[in-house]
Amino acid sequence: MEIKREDIVHLADLSDFSLENDEIESLGKDLQGIITYISQLDELNTENIEPTYQVFEMENIWREDEILPQDATREQLLALTKEEKDNQIKVPKVL
Repeated sequence: MEIKREDIVHLADLSDFSLENDEIESLGKDLQGIITYISQLDELNTENIEPTYQVFEMENIWREDEILPQDATREQLLALTKEEKDNQIKVPKVL
């Protein structure tokens, strides 16, 4: 797979990045090297190999939710915040 200049410019535009010409060329070489390296996986013989979803054994530990008594009151916790509105912590908009 060949990485074209237009592909990099398009990806940069989607990511809201501004790239200089030399950065586009450098990024193109880096991406091409990464794709070439990863494409070596196509050469592996995976016949009779079971798909692996986890590389080590993990399992969820389920427990009942418990509501424990708290030492701090709502008022004490709200006093620690920078800004509070309607008895809630006010945070900046994310979007």
